[in-house]
Amino acid sequence: MFKKNYLNFLLICTFVISSCIAQEKVLYKQIDTTKLIMEVFRPPTMEISKKYPAMVFFFGGGWKGGTLKHFEPHAKYFSKRGIICFLVDYRVETRQQTTPFESLNDAKSAIRYVRANAEKFQIDTNKIIASGGSAGGHLAAATALIKGYDDTTDDLSILAIPNALVLFNPVIDNGPGGYGHERIGDAYKDFSPLHNIEKGAPPTLFLLGTKDKLIPVETANYYKTVMEKVGSRCDLHLFDGEPHGFFNYAKFENYTKTVSITDTFLQSLGYLEEEPVVEIK
Repeated sequence: MFKKNYLNFLLICTFVISSCIAQEKVLYKQIDTTKLIMEVFRPPTMEISKKYPAMVFFFGGGWKGGTLKHFEPHAKYFSKRGIICFLVDYRVETRQQTTPFESLNDAKSAIRYVRANAEKFQIDTNKIIASGGSAGGHLAAATALIKGYDDTTDDLSILAIPNALVLFNPVIDNGPGGYGHERIGDAYKDFSPLHNIEKGAPPTLFLLGTKDKLIPVETANYYKTVMEKVGSRCDLHLFDGEPHGFFNYAKFENYTKTVSITDTFLQSLGYLEEEPVVEIK
């Protein structure tokens, strides 16, 4: 039965990815001549009076590079499931000669933009999910956990903290020995998600391969321990023998497994309804 359902899930993923495109590109921020946009993926049918969850994706790339295409398959799938998805561009070193601090600055602006425009997009402001992979996972977690690093032109009365996190092999430790410490330096104390977990941290899904050379399993386990100590939920799923980036669409079987786990996690939060198995012919 499990095998049949899983095969059907693979078919659903393939159908969803081939049948959805971004309906809109919106400018969420401009710094001098630099324009930062979001690509928006809406559910194929939307009720006028209904509010929908939102999922905001931040691409990986070490705060140095990356592309909006990174999480396009995820946005296509989850928009089909009834979530309004946003693929966020943000400043990186290779394009804007910026540091990780500007990247976080933009990530916070992006969450604020989504929340500020909730009525326009029909978003339930109690169901905003931040998600990302690697350095993008850092940004997602940091919007929830890190104080400061706000753009002074933002309306700071608008909350930049998401209601839930979905993290794909995220950079959560910037301390000595952690990823990016050579660029972060002593600022890790107020920039590293692992070092800033407090009571009220949003429920989190953490997906990691056991052979990831950038994020040790021990670090992920400690993150989960600290989250639970402050009374927050952290579902950690380890994928045996898998390296960094194991979840990407190019590794389709892992992609489908991680998307399925994410779907179940969001169901458990009440963000998604259970979807019946549909056979695609």
